Amino acid sequence: MIERYTLPEMGRIWSDAHKYEVWCKVEVEVLAAHAAAGTVPADSVEPVRNAPPPNAKDVDEIEKTTQHDVIAFLTAWADNTTPREAAAYVHFGMTSSDLLDTALAVVLTEATDEILSKLNNLIGVLRDHALEHKDAIKVGRTHGIHAEPDTWGHRVADITFALARSRDRLLRAREAVGVVAISGAVGTYSNIDPDIEKQVAENLGLKPSPVSTQVIIRDGIAEWVNALAIIATVLETFALEVRHGQRTEVRELQEPFGKGQKGSSAMPHKKNPIISERLAGLARLVRGYTTPVMEGIPLWHERDISHSSVERIALPDASITVDYMLNIATRLASGLIVNRDRMIANLESSGGLIYTSVVLLELVDAGMSREDAYALVQGAAMETWNTGTPFRETLRTAASVAGKTLDEARLDKVCEPQRYVDRLAGTFERLAELS
Repeated sequence: MIERYTLPEMGRIWSDAHKYEVWCKVEVEVLAAHAAAGTVPADSVEPVRNAPPPNAKDVDEIEKTTQHDVIAFLTAWADNTTPREAAAYVHFGMTSSDLLDTALAVVLTEATDEILSKLNNLIGVLRDHALEHKDAIKVGRTHGIHAEPDTWGHRVADITFALARSRDRLLRAREAVGVVAISGAVGTYSNIDPDIEKQVAENLGLKPSPVSTQVIIRDGIAEWVNALAIIATVLETFALEVRHGQRTEVRELQEPFGKGQKGSSAMPHKKNPIISERLAGLARLVRGYTTPVMEGIPLWHERDISHSSVERIALPDASITVDYMLNIATRLASGLIVNRDRMIANLESSGGLIYTSVVLLELVDAGMSREDAYALVQGAAMETWNTGTPFRETLRTAASVAGKTLDEARLDKVCEPQRYVDRLAGTFERLAELS
């Protein structure tokens, strides 16, 4: 991922320097477990443990010849080991994927924990925002058209619960990727005891894979990337609400706009929803990684490396992008301006058409058939659409033509926005309990 969208801690997690630190840690854990089991000399452990991780440039230089990154790493690290002979027992009984998949599990869980920290924070911010605006009456919209009254807090609550479910998915995916395989060339433990794998997994705070071939099958990694893609898409859902709400014709919402900020190089009046649009664009990128990662599940026989090149790009980029998205989404939610007056003005702009559903039910309750009541209300509504005459007037006229008398006092009572949202209390009670 480019530097523009890479936050410092997530960048560190996916850096080459940290990768080699983790590779060294895995190799030391395997070596120490061998030594404890008596498989290798006990005095080989400390010299290797004390050897600093190799410089990435040194590894790259060696790889130009070996065309094999693990061998290049082992060679460069051996050069840092004193005495160098102690390095002879490094990687004992292992194959490259034992190191790669186990180290990747460490890095994936670290990246997940960083994302979870930001996700938890955003859930809290959105929860509090929704509760603050639980009574902010606005018009609900279906298909982009005014529907029934709603509240802004209700809409945000929906997104907040979706993010909470996304958090649960990511926690399950963390379990799926947090597995270790130290099982040898085709996963049969031909040159390494399964107890070594168990010990290494325990020391790393992970679990042994229940089975591996040469690699751990990639369904867990695919699950992890899909969990990130869902998070990104829920964030886009929030962004889409803001983008719509900030349109000039709507003006119910507005992104934070800082002192000195500029909206357009040509038009000084512009305040554009740039954070929301950035979230929308980046979500497309994260979703784009799901298919190539999924295609890493079927590999040839015990292993090929067609998944490797994909994962070197997709896994860091997907997690770095989601990490960044959570950061800017939190900034957006924290500074979002909610224009309640404009929400009321928009709600009233249709001349009362938003009350057709309750009027329909009132007419049915007064004894009309649903078909006749629907035709009467729709006819009055279309007249309001076409002429701008308030709905209650067109309704009164249509009822008179049909020989019906309206209970005006009853309609006054039911044609109130608050009537439509009175039963949302339970939703907000559940939201308040969300952590």
